[in-house]
Amino acid sequence: MVDVAFGSVPTPLGDVLAAVTPDGVAATAFEDGQQVRAKILDRLGAHAVDDPARTAGARDELAAYFAGRLTAFTVPVDWRLMSALQRLVLGTLYETVPYGKVTTYGELATSSGAGVPARAIGSIMGSNPVPIIVPCHRVVAGNGLGGFSGGDGVESKRWLLTLEGHLPPTLDWEL
Repeated sequence: MVDVAFGSVPTPLGDVLAAVTPDGVAATAFEDGQQVRAKILDRLGAHAVDDPARTAGARDELAAYFAGRLTAFTVPVDWRLMSALQRLVLGTLYETVPYGKVTTYGELATSSGAGVPARAIGSIMGSNPVPIIVPCHRVVAGNGLGGFSGGDGVESKRWLLTLEGHLPPTLDWEL
């Protein structure tokens, strides 16, 4: 049984939680709380440990990202919650779509070589266990933003893409 340390960071989108195994960040969430942590532990078949040192890197990088000071995450990702197909598609995204850039669902279907249609790519983005670090918010529809299942939905996606400079800030936007 794997052990998981949890740490969260206050952000403009709410408290962002990171679940970190000895291998890396296995999950992130746009909220923190007992139910969220329990769900992650259940999915991992894990137990929680109190280890702030283990989560320090993820917390520091998430805080720096949301402050506009970090453009590339370096913390290791633990891919164990992903199927082979998810790992292929999300791994391609993680490795090829940098900060401030976007790709479409169709382009990611092609570049990943997954052999699935764009609609399936959307489902894979929606099931991403490590949003923000594995940047599913950078995948957009050919005719607009597309959907987003994290935080407050498309508004959270819009905020993240504004932070990264892909979208222009609105008059009420602030870091």
